[in-house]
Amino acid sequence: MIQSVGLTKQFVRTLKKGQKEEFYAVDHISFQANQGEILGVLGPNGAGKTTLLRMLGSLMDPTEGHVVIRDKDDKEISDKELLKKHIGYLSENTKLYGRFTVRETLSLFGELYGFPKEEVITKIEQISTVMHMEEFIDNRVEKLSTGQKQRTSIARCLVHDPDIYIFDEPTLGLDIISSKAIIDFMKQEKKRGKSVLYSTHYMEEAEFLCDRIVMINKGHIIAEGTPEELRIKTGTDNLRDTFFALIGGGDEDEL
Repeated sequence: MIQSVGLTKQFVRTLKKGQKEEFYAVDHISFQANQGEILGVLGPNGAGKTTLLRMLGSLMDPTEGHVVIRDKDDKEISDKELLKKHIGYLSENTKLYGRFTVRETLSLFGELYGFPKEEVITKIEQISTVMHMEEFIDNRVEKLSTGQKQRTSIARCLVHDPDIYIFDEPTLGLDIISSKAIIDFMKQEKKRGKSVLYSTHYMEEAEFLCDRIVMINKGHIIAEGTPEELRIKTGTDNLRDTFFALIGGGDEDEL
């Protein structure tokens, strides 16, 4: 289980004529993602999604608030380095070593997490099967397609078998085959009792994939519930219309 407790992130931006202004990218947000659940984090560009996910993944320190992560025995984990071992974080800006093969990349991360060499070899074979990577597992990363690189990035998150996955736009710009492999993976990990936090601009994708949804806008939660609950609340037929109903209209290009 992972819980956001009043998470807040304040930044300073420069205005015209050099004036400085403080603003909240994330403003006292609280919610939790449960074991065996896919929780969607949805909102327009600039809503604060990525900042929120980076704080949840221990990649950014909050201005206020804190993150609570509990293990399978319901014990809270406080050590920051130990926390990272329980989280698999995927950003749309994840960088990979271009001259490494996919197998070498996964081997490197397995060794960084302290697994014995023989165990890493076994893990790589298992991950390759799960992510349908057999055809390119020994190709250099720089030679991969966009979808293959994204699957490699997700595979990197699997090496240490985390309890919590935080995915920021994992299917952005991918072909339908790569997108399906990633969506199927998230469904499978949910069945294994993992917690999945999933940010996306694809409302239709979120509608059938997510158990619950947190909608945010301008750093605030504006709605939370199952897709059906949100549709009923707003009297709409789909999540895209639900969002615009909640913010009182808007430009579809924002999503």
